[in-house]
Amino acid sequence: MAVQEARRGSGSDKGAYEAAHGGGCTCGDCPHGAREGHRRAVAAFLLRRDEFAAGQGLPAAVAHSASASRQWVSEELTQSAGLVAERGRAEGRAWLAGLGRHTAALVWAAVVLLLLGQSFTAIGAGWTAARTAGLAAALVVAGALTAASWFHRARGGALAPVIGEDNRLSTSRAVAAVWVLFVAYAVLVLAGQLAVASGNGRRDALISGLELARGAGAVTVLAVVCGIAVLVRRVVGLRVLGQRLQKVRADRPRAADLLTDDAGRGSFADIQYVVISTVALVFAAVRLARRPEQLPDLPWGLAVVVLVSAATYLAGKYAEGGRPVVLSVVRAREAGDLDAPIRTGDDIEIRGAGFVPPGAQGADRLSRMVVRIGAVNVHVPLVPVTGGFSNPSDDLLTVPVPADVEPGRVDVQVVTSAGVETNRYAIDVTD
Repeated sequence: MAVQEARRGSGSDKGAYEAAHGGGCTCGDCPHGAREGHRRAVAAFLLRRDEFAAGQGLPAAVAHSASASRQWVSEELTQSAGLVAERGRAEGRAWLAGLGRHTAALVWAAVVLLLLGQSFTAIGAGWTAARTAGLAAALVVAGALTAASWFHRARGGALAPVIGEDNRLSTSRAVAAVWVLFVAYAVLVLAGQLAVASGNGRRDALISGLELARGAGAVTVLAVVCGIAVLVRRVVGLRVLGQRLQKVRADRPRAADLLTDDAGRGSFADIQYVVISTVALVFAAVRLARRPEQLPDLPWGLAVVVLVSAATYLAGKYAEGGRPVVLSVVRAREAGDLDAPIRTGDDIEIRGAGFVPPGAQGADRLSRMVVRIGAVNVHVPLVPVTGGFSNPSDDLLTVPVPADVEPGRVDVQVVTSAGVETNRYAIDVTD
């Protein structure tokens, strides 16, 4: 489908399209906006990559030399991947700008649903002061979130505080933010009832509902999830600065970020933290609905389950990642070649682990990988195959030894697209 789309975009109307909407248009009602520009750039890149993988599109000047054709293909794909990355960033900025309006709309839709739910449940039971206080508290929270959406309209609206520095949704911040909003809503419900209470006994009962003995479980969970959010940010930052964790920036945040790692794979630590926190939050919401005159009395058993889940999530953050490592370097040998030492002009295979950081599987990220051979920096060539690339990979890199490398003993070191350096591995280069 991507190949067909690229071919349709290469017709006589391509010039007019690029002149009017070269992927940089971000107006909300334009059918050829940033998303369309990114989609077309991706389609063109996939078409070009698959053509090169099939041996098509090579100029005659480089077709006779395997090394020259590989270098030319790599440079062409690198330039095309740069355009895809640029279009992806433009789409991400446009998407974030529109997200603020969508989050505000969802918040007010939740208020309407609360009003409908209260109206239906009030049939027969009658409208109470607690229902009025609950609706007023929802209006206050919705108004605050709407104001936050306006002030952060270019950064995702109300979701801006839960978007991490890597432009992904942070699981720890999202869980903490939801608990903060819930506890704030519960306190506002009590404040609303206290404002309309007429008798001294009723006011004293509402004030006693804020005592720590009533909501110790909920307060403990709130303190822990907020502490986890702050601690995880510190842990990740220190591990990145210490080159023990590789992080690359995403084009835009996605809802799946709450349940997956940077590579898009499901993460057990994140999933269990979100699931258990959600279950505890639902229980607390039901308790608040049944007893709106006090803070939700979260049972200690459920609170301990949340604490264990939070500890598991934090341990997962400590355990994830790791520094890339070079295990061995050997001379690349094709079928029919004689065994020989490494010479300038030969290809070498660098075997190890962690060369491709999570989330860096795109061609623009892969093209940033560098192998340092002695004092010479060699960019890792992109070798396309149908559906992807055979080089580079997470555990194997193939690069040529340039003529500028002096014969003798030199060190080989890989620099990943996240800027993390591996260990040095010594090899002997002969004349």
